[in-house]
Amino acid sequence: MSKSQQDANQKLATIRHSVSHIMAQAVVRLFPGTKTAIGPAIENGFYYDFLLPRPITAEDLPAIEEEMKKIINSRQDFIKMTVNRKDALMLFAREPFKTELIKEFPEDTEISVFENVDADGDIEWGDLCKGPHVANTREINSAAFKLQNIAGAYWRGDEKREMLTRIYGTAWENPKDLKAHLASLEEIEKRDHRRIGKEMELYSTHEEAGAGLIYWHPNGGRMRVAIEDFWRQLHYRNGYEILFSPHIGKSWLWETSGHLGFYKENMYSPIEIDNQEYYLKPMNCPFHILIYNNKGHSYRDLPLRWAELGTVYRYERSGVLHGLLRVRGFTQDDAHIICTSEQMESEIREVLRFSLGLWKVFGFKDIKAYLATRPKESVGEQSRWEDALVSLRRAIEAEGLAYEVDEGGGAFYGPKIDLKIKDALGREWQTTTIQFDFNEPERFDMTFVDSDGQRKRPYMIHRALMGSLERFFGILIEHFGGAFPVWIAPEQIAVIPVSEAFNDYAKKVAACLKAHDLRVTVELEDDRLNAKIRACQTRKIPYMLVVGQREADENKVSVRLRSGEQLESMTINYFASYALGKIESRSLEL
Repeated sequence: MSKSQQDANQKLATIRHSVSHIMAQAVVRLFPGTKTAIGPAIENGFYYDFLLPRPITAEDLPAIEEEMKKIINSRQDFIKMTVNRKDALMLFAREPFKTELIKEFPEDTEISVFENVDADGDIEWGDLCKGPHVANTREINSAAFKLQNIAGAYWRGDEKREMLTRIYGTAWENPKDLKAHLASLEEIEKRDHRRIGKEMELYSTHEEAGAGLIYWHPNGGRMRVAIEDFWRQLHYRNGYEILFSPHIGKSWLWETSGHLGFYKENMYSPIEIDNQEYYLKPMNCPFHILIYNNKGHSYRDLPLRWAELGTVYRYERSGVLHGLLRVRGFTQDDAHIICTSEQMESEIREVLRFSLGLWKVFGFKDIKAYLATRPKESVGEQSRWEDALVSLRRAIEAEGLAYEVDEGGGAFYGPKIDLKIKDALGREWQTTTIQFDFNEPERFDMTFVDSDGQRKRPYMIHRALMGSLERFFGILIEHFGGAFPVWIAPEQIAVIPVSEAFNDYAKKVAACLKAHDLRVTVELEDDRLNAKIRACQTRKIPYMLVVGQREADENKVSVRLRSGEQLESMTINYFASYALGKIESRSLEL
């Protein structure tokens, strides 16, 4: 990122932080007795948490906005002062959340406070804050912010503490940028995978049966099978073997792997079977290691590339669950590469090429790599960390990928590459991970016999391309807005008779296309033609074949795309070949 871009981002963050304080000042004015918590700037906006004397709704937001504009137009200065811990406690004696934070500072800490001072020098409001803020509210454009929504938030993220009211807002330098951002949010709302998933009957969730668990409907199942079949085909072509492993394992397995020591809070409580504790698996790797250790290996066996579409279960707090993007049960497109030190660089390059090829098929071209290095708390020999980092860096550079170094961002057990893709709306999503593991090979005593006859420890690389199928589907739905390429569309073709008289011909067309394994529906409802076409467009069906007297006489179909574009009439067999060509090439165009 350039220095000018960093400066622009900092300026915008300062404006947003300042607007969050102004919002808090307005809320305290309008709702006497309010207790304030914290209010940071966040990506694209800000929020502030309150304990309010009464519940508020979206209908209260315009009044808060008006009060904020009054404060901005009164041209108040943001004045920073530094106080000791004792004086800070006196200043915020009536603010329990601020008091709690202050008491956690050491006795000799200098604490910064920002006060809003009006033109007459009177203190209008003050907040515990390290800043930065604008010098004066006149630096904020009163037409360039908007309050957006209200949510609940536990104090300090602890579900055992007070439930606070969080007000979110967005702020920009000028009204033009605000308008563009709000338009972008409208488009994001249109593409929300939860709404489209319901409209297209792809999946559902059922809290009464368990939150964070996904129920795939027939349409979603069709898509999932198409993508999984493609995934398996690619893996076999790239020299992988596919494994299947159990969903549960004895406690000793997770003790050996380290999950019970490092990851227990994200694992579900054990169940007892034959006086032994079993856990639902949060990861697939220990099972793959058991398969590796089932027999001895020599350097001639390596590398081994083992992949699994393995369903795992991890506890996530209910407050962070979000459609397909954050769930408790999900299927990882997981793989483990077991190799020698001489092989690891070429293996990393192969994984990168594999990943970039996969993303190209789905239409993602804007991809950036992040190289995460050794954190302070870590395991493994320094030389192995250094060798692994060199191989990761060289692989990224060989593929010509733009990348940033994430200092100390690696897992405790090894460095990694994360790939982030940008979708159709320019949003960045973390997807592919290529992760070295120096922990589990030691814990499970993985070895191979090298060419010198010595037993050595192999390198083990965790690899996920799409991450999880559930999250990937969520990204995919929003990227395409539900208008999927024909090869993964749940309904590929709708045959629409112009009237009831041509229902039999429509059924004949559908039967011919189904014989080619195309996914076809026949629209036999007693509706007008235009209504049927609109319904199919709403379902985002790629091809609509309208059939009437002329088509029946000539054994043809009239082809209409979901965009409304009309193609030339085709014979049934010609259209089948046309559609199959798009499917087999996995074309992004219809």
